[in-house]
Amino acid sequence: MPLIALYPGSFDPITNGHLSIIERGLHVFDRLIIGMAHNTRKTTLFTEDERREMIRRSVGDDPRVEIASFEGLTIEYAAKRGAVGILRGLRAVADFDYELQMANMNRKLNPAIETLFMMSSDEYFFVSSQNVKEVAGLGGDVSKLVPGFVAQMLAARLGRKG
Repeated sequence: MPLIALYPGSFDPITNGHLSIIERGLHVFDRLIIGMAHNTRKTTLFTEDERREMIRRSVGDDPRVEIASFEGLTIEYAAKRGAVGILRGLRAVADFDYELQMANMNRKLNPAIETLFMMSSDEYFFVSSQNVKEVAGLGGDVSKLVPGFVAQMLAARLGRKG
């Protein structure tokens, strides 16, 4: 039986930090479902189809990776998909506090599914989709923080060159 993990997030847009977690997650799990969560508290810059395309182009055709979208509780979607784990990336202490609360809630809802925290690589510990969008929106260079085509899509969406 393959070990399946769900890696949930908005991925708006996907960053090199996300890609680092995906790559390292594939060393632990046989399959990884990248779950684009529909979060009613967030307004996305990119459509679901655009985000899916960014993820697909970033991860390539690796048969161990599936891209899906879901609504509702992450833990319920993970169970529905047969995941044994929820993979979460941590950047800083503030992330840990929030993620620990969510992991404990998920454990109460379904103790059969573990949350696994993976520390962001040193190179990307400060990178979030939100700060990438903010820097790109102000004309800053994000080419070292996201794949090249994602930087181009950001520039086009935000009316910037490059």
